[in-house]
Amino acid sequence: MTEEYPTATVDGQEVPFDPSSLRRVREHPCFSEKACHVFGRMHLPIAPKCNIQCNYCDRRYDCVNESRPGVTSRVVTPDEVVDLVKKVLDEHQYIKVLGIAGPGEPLANEQTFEALRLVKEHFPNTIKCLSTNGLMLPERIDELHELGVGNITVTMNAVDPEVGAKIYEFVNYHGKRYTGIEAAKIMIENQLKGIEEAVKRHMVVKVNTVWVPGVNDDQIEKIAEVAGKLGAYTFNLIPVIPQYKFKDIVPPTPAQKREMQDRCAPYIKQMRHCRRCRADAIGLLGQDIQSCIYSDEKK
Repeated sequence: MTEEYPTATVDGQEVPFDPSSLRRVREHPCFSEKACHVFGRMHLPIAPKCNIQCNYCDRRYDCVNESRPGVTSRVVTPDEVVDLVKKVLDEHQYIKVLGIAGPGEPLANEQTFEALRLVKEHFPNTIKCLSTNGLMLPERIDELHELGVGNITVTMNAVDPEVGAKIYEFVNYHGKRYTGIEAAKIMIENQLKGIEEAVKRHMVVKVNTVWVPGVNDDQIEKIAEVAGKLGAYTFNLIPVIPQYKFKDIVPPTPAQKREMQDRCAPYIKQMRHCRRCRADAIGLLGQDIQSCIYSDEKK
């Protein structure tokens, strides 16, 4: 039986949510375009390892002026979390969200769960957020729920394994390395199951899709449709950054991105204000506090 939730208006759109979910939209800068002008987030760069290799991902380089996923000045340890968060929240009361988005895959690092336990204990009133590739989401969803994670972002780049095989170089899953269509099947099945299970637990879900022209063009609307049917709240289309094996790909133009978002809008709410955050981002979207808080604390 499907639970019936009250309807509320968020960013001008009527959405069904249990009341506890509303704050996790209204005060989260990624889930609400209005919130992004008022409320900030703090990413804890605590998860260095990744369990997959995407053909558009290269995490070897860091420039302080560079804003892209997978980049951090340094990786912090769970022992540092409480002091770092306290310092930021004391100085910047507008920060409402504590998130973990890398620089690797959060669910492939036990430090993620140690940090979330500390955050739940010491900062219970903050919104807890996590970004994942979704590979391990079904098996760790209960832990995340118990630790108070209420917002989940899943990066999903294909629903057809044949296309996914062109995007994922390999997938490390339960001690075995998979490649090709087999790897993509595992990824897609777990991503879909993870989104479904997150929604069941009243988590607010965002689906990110990296648009790689010439590779997954025909997948984007399909992903948006599937995500909407599963109950995800919003969809974020991200133009590929040309690097690694896709270094020669020409990203879609802003006009092409808007057109594609308009095509996806009938299926799911579109996030149109993304700024492609670093794994150590702090502050408002597009107006980050210098991430030197991490580089300066400990060398």
